[in-house]
Amino acid sequence: MQRHIFAFAFCGLSLAGFRRESVLSAETRVSPHIMEFEGCSCFRQRLVLSTLSVKRVKIPNIRSKDDNLGLRDFEVSFIRLLDKHECNVQRSIGYYLEALLMLAPFVKTPLRAALKGVTNDPTDPSVDLLKVTAIPLMKKFGIDGDGLEIKVLKRGMAPAGGGEVLFTCPVRRSMKPVQLTEPGKIKRIRGTAFSVRVSPQMANRIVDSARSILNKFIPDIYIYTDHMKGASSGKSPGFGLTLVAETVNGTFLGAEVMSTPQGQGDPVLPEDLGRNCAKLLLEEIYRGGCVDSTNQSLALLYMTLGQQDVSKSLLGPLSPYT
Repeated sequence: MQRHIFAFAFCGLSLAGFRRESVLSAETRVSPHIMEFEGCSCFRQRLVLSTLSVKRVKIPNIRSKDDNLGLRDFEVSFIRLLDKHECNVQRSIGYYLEALLMLAPFVKTPLRAALKGVTNDPTDPSVDLLKVTAIPLMKKFGIDGDGLEIKVLKRGMAPAGGGEVLFTCPVRRSMKPVQLTEPGKIKRIRGTAFSVRVSPQMANRIVDSARSILNKFIPDIYIYTDHMKGASSGKSPGFGLTLVAETVNGTFLGAEVMSTPQGQGDPVLPEDLGRNCAKLLLEEIYRGGCVDSTNQSLALLYMTLGQQDVSKSLLGPLSPYT
């Protein structure tokens, strides 16, 4: 299994300098005043890095060969989010929250963002997964205190949503350098099995099936059950499981599986979902590294924006997103 060790020293360089060496492709043209990309790939990353580096970007020919040309509604909402810190969420909350995790420590005042829509879907990282993996990672870089929190107020499954999440984050002038090179052995596994607008027994069945696999490897396992009712349960039925493995050195590796959205594809049994999620967590552990695949790009960005001291991080095989 291939491993990657990244070491970045900021040394007074701007983020724009890092982008020129690491991100630009044959489809990118650089000028002293503006950077030009083409197409819709890496849309969020381009805008986030443009914001952090205070460097303008131009992105023509977005889906120029598709029948439905131009930006999608969720991309327009993302631009509005960057512009005014408010948006009508057209995609899962995790899609927008991932970008806010990159930007929040560097804004002018402490961020308090209330996002409404889909909290859990099979496409984007859920708020539960980001809560148990991204937040501990941010604390390693010195972003800590009482102001850092992801709180699920209402849970909303795809397609209708109805969920609500509160994200708060303090401001930091710089990132603390890190040395994340020894993942350590797994000491415990935690998780959340949730169900909304279905029988509460769904969550219990998920827990039993996940434990049937995980109990073979480690005794310290606790999976919470979360069954929200009424207005807190959103507008669509569904269930899912989020698991996180913690090592003796403070590494958090996560995995999750959600039920098929209502009216889309074949339904999934709670037992199958629980077993699949347990296997995905074991796969994440096997991949190795001190950062799980969901948060690799977040760690690399924070390392780039760190102080002069060199930061090092051991990563497993890079995800396509990274």
